[in-house]
Amino acid sequence: MRDVVILGSTGSIGTQALDVISTRRDEFRVVALAAGGANVALLAQQILDVHPAVVALARATSAEQLQLALYAEVGRRGWAEGRARLPKLLIGPDKATEIARMPVDVVLNAITGSAGLLPTLAALEAGTTLALANKESLVIGGVLVTRAAAPGQIVAVDSEHSAFAQALRAGRASEVRRLILTASGGPFRGRSRAEMGSVTPDQAMAHPTWSMGRVITINSATLVNKGLELLEAGLLYGVHLDDIEVVVHPQSIVHSMVEFHDGSTIAQCSPPDMRLPIALGLTWPDRLADAARPIDWSLAQQWTFEPLDHEAFPAVDLARRCGLAGGTAPAVFNAANEECVDAFSAGHIGFLQIVDTIQRVVDEHLGGTGIQGHVGDDELTLEAVLAADAWGRARARALTTGGAL
Repeated sequence: MRDVVILGSTGSIGTQALDVISTRRDEFRVVALAAGGANVALLAQQILDVHPAVVALARATSAEQLQLALYAEVGRRGWAEGRARLPKLLIGPDKATEIARMPVDVVLNAITGSAGLLPTLAALEAGTTLALANKESLVIGGVLVTRAAAPGQIVAVDSEHSAFAQALRAGRASEVRRLILTASGGPFRGRSRAEMGSVTPDQAMAHPTWSMGRVITINSATLVNKGLELLEAGLLYGVHLDDIEVVVHPQSIVHSMVEFHDGSTIAQCSPPDMRLPIALGLTWPDRLADAARPIDWSLAQQWTFEPLDHEAFPAVDLARRCGLAGGTAPAVFNAANEECVDAFSAGHIGFLQIVDTIQRVVDEHLGGTGIQGHVGDDELTLEAVLAADAWGRARARALTTGGAL
C-alpha cells in the first residue's frame, strides 16, 4: 500500500491520477489533497470518493462553498447522515506546501505554474518520492531543486520526460549522445509567423492531441511549453542543453527518444494518454499493469517527424538561452510567460506578443537594464528566485497593459 498526496487534485493531471488510483484501492491510499478552489464541486466529489484525512484549499473564499458542495454531494449520493467522513480542512496558499511535508510514499505535484516551487522543495526536504508534473518548479528553481533532491527522488510525470527515463534504461549515462524531445507542434504547426498574427484565444486552446488546462494549452500553442520541457530535461538527466533537440511529431505516439553514441535511438511509444506516465510516477521504477491501452498494431498508421520551425516558434531557442544563462533567467522567462498568457486570454495582447514580450523581459534581465539583476547558479537562493519571479511578472504586466516600471 502506497500513501499518496496529490497537489492540484482538480486539474487535468490530478483528476487522471485519481482515475488511475480509483481502480486500485488495494495499492494506494490518498492521504491528502490540495486544490486552488476554483472547482469545489469536483473537489467535493474527490473527497467523498477517496476519503483523504486532510484537504488543503488555497482560496479562503472557497471554504464555505466547499462545505456546501460536500453537503450537496452527500445528498446527491443518497448517503445517510453521518456516513461521509469529512477531512481536516487547511485553508491558505501555503497549505499545499504544508501537506507536501507529510510522511507519505509519494507526493504528486500537479500544481500549475510557479506556485508549485515551495511544495516541490518541501517534499524533497521531507525525503519523499516526488512525482513531478509541475515542471515550472524545477525550471525556475533550477539548481536549488536538483541540489535538494537525492538520486532518483524526482520521478518525471510529463510524458516526454517519463519517456526519457524509460529509454535511458537501455544504456549507461556515459553512452548517451543526445536527447530527442518530441513536440506535437500544437494547433498552428506549419503556419508562418505572419499567419499567426490574428490567432484568437479560442484557436490557441484547440490543441490537436491533448486535453489540458488553459495555461499549458496556450503554452503548447506558442511552444513555450516545449522550451520549459527542454530546461526540465537538462536538469533532470544532466544533459547539456545543446545536446537536446526538439523534433515535431504530430501524432504524439513517440513521446521522446534517446540517441546513444553507437548510433542507436531508443524511443518510448504509446497512445497519447497521461495515465501511463502518471502511473509510472506513482510506482517508479515498477510498472502498473494495464495503466493505459497499448498501440493497436492491427491498424495501419504513420508516424511522421519534421524539424521545428524556429523562426515561427522562437520560444524554444529563447528558453535554451535562459537555461544556458542559468540562475534566475528561467524564473523570469516563466514568470513573464504566465503573465502574457493571462494578458492574451483577456484580449490585451496578440498571440505573437506573448513570446515577443517574454523576450523583451528576458533581455532586460540578462542585460542588466532591469531593476532585478540576473543572479547566476553559484549565488542562487530561494529569495533570489522569488524576487526574479515577482519582477518578471511585474515587468510583463506593465508591458502588456501599457504601463511602465
